[in-house]
Amino acid sequence: MSKVSMPGKIFGTVLSHGMKGRLLTKNELQTLAEARDIEELVTRMKNTVYLDALSKLTKPYTAEKIEGALRENLVNNHIKMVSIAGGSGVLNAYFVKYITWNLKLILKGKALGKSYEELVPKINLRAEELVGRRDTVVKALVAKNLEEAVAALAGSEFGEDAAKAAAAYKDKGDLRLFDIYIDHVFYRDLGRALTIESQSPEVKNIVSVDIDSYNILAVLRGKYWNLSQNDIDDLIVATTSKVPRDTLQKMINIEKVSEAITELGNTVYKDIIPQSATDDINAIMQLEASFESLQLKKVISSFRTMFSVGNMVAALKLMMIEVRNLAAIASGIEQKVPTESIMTNIVKAA
Repeated sequence: MSKVSMPGKIFGTVLSHGMKGRLLTKNELQTLAEARDIEELVTRMKNTVYLDALSKLTKPYTAEKIEGALRENLVNNHIKMVSIAGGSGVLNAYFVKYITWNLKLILKGKALGKSYEELVPKINLRAEELVGRRDTVVKALVAKNLEEAVAALAGSEFGEDAAKAAAAYKDKGDLRLFDIYIDHVFYRDLGRALTIESQSPEVKNIVSVDIDSYNILAVLRGKYWNLSQNDIDDLIVATTSKVPRDTLQKMINIEKVSEAITELGNTVYKDIIPQSATDDINAIMQLEASFESLQLKKVISSFRTMFSVGNMVAALKLMMIEVRNLAAIASGIEQKVPTESIMTNIVKAA
């Protein structure tokens, strides 16, 4: 049962609706995307709710600096939510996402032989500072190579999955292995939190799609990489009633990725099975995009119910999408991508 008090839910709902109301409109995002260069983008962004978030930025501005400032702002908003809703395991679990974001960047960077100097502008350690993980992540960041970075994480909650990811990467050579293995830590925590808070239907509605999406995509990607059945099995986190363990087991046991996907025909996700995939990886990516659309629908609809932790989770997820949109705009402008092309990658969140 959620341990959040009624006053916490009321205050959290008010804060959530305020955050949702301050999200940038499609027109505002378009105006930002039309900036001629990064400097003009920062000027335009300072005329939005992000004035304070960008106030510490120093010239020369870069897309990386902008993204770092936006992520820090997101983390600070998340912490505010957590303090209001003291006792929500789900809100605490989502906080782990920021740490996994950094670790994935670090481990992929080390796998590609990138130096500390190359990686440090991409990393914002605000989340780690707030939950006492800074030293662990910094040790991985200053490591000379992938082996050292993995050794630095030994003993932390990420240690085992980081080691498995590095071993699989040596064998398969695909950087996306780091995403699946490090995400496993986040989704495992989220699954445990949901088990405790399953009394809240709004929270369950949002989180169960996240967990189903992770489990299904982990199985399919694992099959695509030819991981062993045991290795794929180990990636699965707590399951939901929509995609129970035996459905995932059937998917693991089937040889072909395309046939494993057809197993979803027996679940609530039958409508998002890709119909026109050219190959396995294309099918997986189409499925991933469909899950993202579905997740967004669940987030938007959760605002219909007042005074629930679901509102707070939903508001944070919308903010995460906005940060992703703004980072895509900054990166696009820096790389001189045409405005129309930048806007095609924007997810409409509000």
